[in-house]
Amino acid sequence: MKPKKNPKKDLGRKSVLFFQIGLILMLLITWRAIEWKTYDKEAIDQGVVQFDQLEEEDVPITEIQTPPPPPPPPPPAPEVIEVVEDDVEIEEEIIESTEVTDEPEIVEVAEVEEAPEEVIEDVPFTAIEDVPLFPGCEKYKTNADRKKCMSDKIKNFVNSKFNTDLGSELGLSGVNRVYVRFKIDRNGKVVGVQARAPHPRLQKEAERVVGMLPNMVPGKQRGKPVGVLYSLPIIFQVQD
Repeated sequence: MKPKKNPKKDLGRKSVLFFQIGLILMLLITWRAIEWKTYDKEAIDQGVVQFDQLEEEDVPITEIQTPPPPPPPPPPAPEVIEVVEDDVEIEEEIIESTEVTDEPEIVEVAEVEEAPEEVIEDVPFTAIEDVPLFPGCEKYKTNADRKKCMSDKIKNFVNSKFNTDLGSELGLSGVNRVYVRFKIDRNGKVVGVQARAPHPRLQKEAERVVGMLPNMVPGKQRGKPVGVLYSLPIIFQVQD
């Protein structure tokens, strides 16, 4: 028995393709319907301008008025010339001479009292401007070098003259200290020796040795000789 329809014209085989095409068309129609916008006619007409409705405005022409020039200053008043007759006597002003004469004017000067000489008190050795010069320290130029030279010279002199055997004779032991203070006066002499020691004999020995120091070049403060105060510790150890 022959089929009634032509198998080549069977649309059932392409039903899936037709379904997909129809689905795509429906989506496009739906999207366009959502995106479609409408505007009122009145709103559209508001932006239209007709040129024949515009009126030309006459712009007034402004004139620049320059201020008038200032009036000229009034002419100066004429000088009044006074006519003097020949018979009228005119008093003449006497002009004194300003020339300096050779003879100077003598001015009496009162007696000038001399100011009292400034007295500078004794200055400590650490604060003196120009330190005293121990014999042999003249070769040094700076104040610091002269201070060191003087300290070394005094220390060596006292150590060489001090009798350290007194400590053992007096029954002392260990390290002993004697503190001496003296002044180098304005003439460079050692005066006012004072000592403090653990025994009176050590005190007298320290005063004796320091009193033997030679004369020095006096120290100066502001260019003037002054007394210089010096402190010296004497330390020695007694051997048991």
